Amino acid sequence: MRLLLDTVVFILAAETPERLSHKAQKALRAGDPCELSVVSISEIALKNSTGKLAFGRDAVLRVIQELELRILPYTLEHATELFDLPMHHRDPFDRQIIAQALAEDIPVVTCDQQFRLYQSLTVIW
Repeated sequence: MRLLLDTVVFILAAETPERLSHKAQKALRAGDPCELSVVSISEIALKNSTGKLAFGRDAVLRVIQELELRILPYTLEHATELFDLPMHHRDPFDRQIIAQALAEDIPVVTCDQQFRLYQSLTVIW
């Protein structure tokens, strides 16, 4: 089963993996393909450049390699999923990740409770 990591889970896995839920830790260790959206990399880069997050390019690339993550590109199919996505969540990065997960039909590993408002989305936490 493929899994899509939310940005916050990627950062927690890198910096404080003990803060991940037991279920999330187990999912990450299960050997299933874990993916990180290119949207998450953009979010981290933007927050890093504005000083909201001290997590630079080298750290991102290192953690991607350490966790053996695949990068999920953002496609036209993902973007058009946003047209039908209810406004349960206002964060544009999270909305794009939700749209990707729905379009790809894969679960998202996240602690963000707002993701659970999307009935068709499987959330692991």
